Amino acid sequence: MRGGAAAAAAVLIVLGAGVSGCKKDAMGSAGPQETAGGGGGGAALSAVDSLTVKGRAPKTGYSRERFGTAWADTDSNRCDTRDDILKRDLKDVKFSDGKCKVSNGVLEPDPYGGKDVTFTRGRSLVDIDHLVALSDAWQKGAKYWDASKRIALANDPLNLAAVGASANRSKGDGDTATWLPPNKGYRCTYVAGQVAVKKKYGLWVTASEKAAMKKVLSGCSGQKLPSGGNPTDAPKRFTAN
Repeated sequence: MRGGAAAAAAVLIVLGAGVSGCKKDAMGSAGPQETAGGGGGGAALSAVDSLTVKGRAPKTGYSRERFGTAWADTDSNRCDTRDDILKRDLKDVKFSDGKCKVSNGVLEPDPYGGKDVTFTRGRSLVDIDHLVALSDAWQKGAKYWDASKRIALANDPLNLAAVGASANRSKGDGDTATWLPPNKGYRCTYVAGQVAVKKKYGLWVTASEKAAMKKVLSGCSGQKLPSGGNPTDAPKRFTAN
């Protein structure tokens, strides 16, 4: 009896873990997670073929200011976007000002590097990364948008993740063809996130980028396409240069 009960409990634990992973994968506002590899693709792989393929446009005219003031409170919850993502992605969060300004927490683990990273405000050990870098977006369609859409992209939780600064600083404005997280266990989730953002905002991909996305996602069993996040137009009170 004891052996049978233990086996049943083990099955329930495995099933519960699988259900939990799928649930978080479907939500664009959910925190980072690792996704096991394996053949089969999934919705994320299928979505790659819906992306327009074009060459990378010149970076001329790009600046961070074209996407508005950094970490604007576009969802009007009275907390800036950076603190929203820190609250979402860190564990053991502590605040210095009510329930907005995050002072401490732990990234368990850093999805890019795979190791735990402690966040202390004022120390640059944790970054908030744009999955689709703003410069990359600029060269693949965003330069032709109005300011409202660029501001929305820069502050959309679907496009943001708290990550370890050490691994993130090597990314620059790289796309899937030029940079992937060192933590191989997170690559399925990471690339699926980029596909979701580019599909949502109508950004194009280069031929090499599309090929790289398909190569990664073809090894991701049943990888879902994240969804959710904020509207693709920021409130009119926000402006950009």
